[in-house]
Amino acid sequence: MIFRHSFTVAAPIQAVAEFHAVSNSMADITPPPIIVKIRQAPARLAEGDEMEFTMWLGPVPVRWQASIEQVSPAGFTDRQIRGPFKCWQHRHSFVAVDEHTTRVDDEVTYSIRRHPWWGLVGLGMALGLPTLFAFRSWKTKELLNGR
Repeated sequence: MIFRHSFTVAAPIQAVAEFHAVSNSMADITPPPIIVKIRQAPARLAEGDEMEFTMWLGPVPVRWQASIEQVSPAGFTDRQIRGPFKCWQHRHSFVAVDEHTTRVDDEVTYSIRRHPWWGLVGLGMALGLPTLFAFRSWKTKELLNGR
């Protein structure tokens, strides 16, 4: 399955790319009640890095390991190595609208596991993607507008 989301932010492309390269930014743009705890990641993500984190969905801990790939000034991909989905690949693309505005395009390609528990968790997470990315766009704008 594929989920797509786009938004614009009043910040130059370099500021948007730098913001997304900081591993702690993920926790900053994740909506409550989800809590993200970074377990292991470099402060700034680069090609080939791995990031391990736990997402708390209420009382349920979901551990995730992702690989950072295809890094360029125009974006990067995080690919699930270990986690709740059969496969998950999230492409973050940054497009300069003008020197002060950037469009952020997110494309998530995923498939849900055939497993009684993880299938249900993955389905719930997939159904929440529109809300998750609406919050992420709002929060990114709040943090970056005018930078």
